[in-house]
Amino acid sequence: MDSEYNPIRSVDGVSVKCPSSYKWKLQDLSDNSAGRNSDWEMNKSRKAQIVGLELKWKNISIEDASNILKAFNPEYIRVEYLDAKEGVWRESEFYVGDRAAPLYNCKLGLWSEISFNIIERKGVVEGVDSGIS
Repeated sequence: MDSEYNPIRSVDGVSVKCPSSYKWKLQDLSDNSAGRNSDWEMNKSRKAQIVGLELKWKNISIEDASNILKAFNPEYIRVEYLDAKEGVWRESEFYVGDRAAPLYNCKLGLWSEISFNIIERKGVVEGVDSGIS
């Protein structure tokens, strides 16, 4: 299934259709003590980072949409994906945000798009748990 150019190698060990749009994001997780001091200087106190992926499939058949939504339906999923920062394939556990599927054309049986974000479940502390596979 489009595996040669797909930035997602697998979801729970199963291949999925290549997304039309794949946006890699990195979020810092800060300690509770993070914030500005009396001199208005920011103390970020980063403790870990998590990866998020914004995924979108455009003009997708009813069957493909169903397969994608079922693959990403479990509460937690293991995803092997291309990591922009590390420049390698990583596997990590994610949870899925809200999903949307606006209908485009009932007669042709196409959804305009399927879109959602997946967010890494556990923060990675640099140098401690890279999660690189």
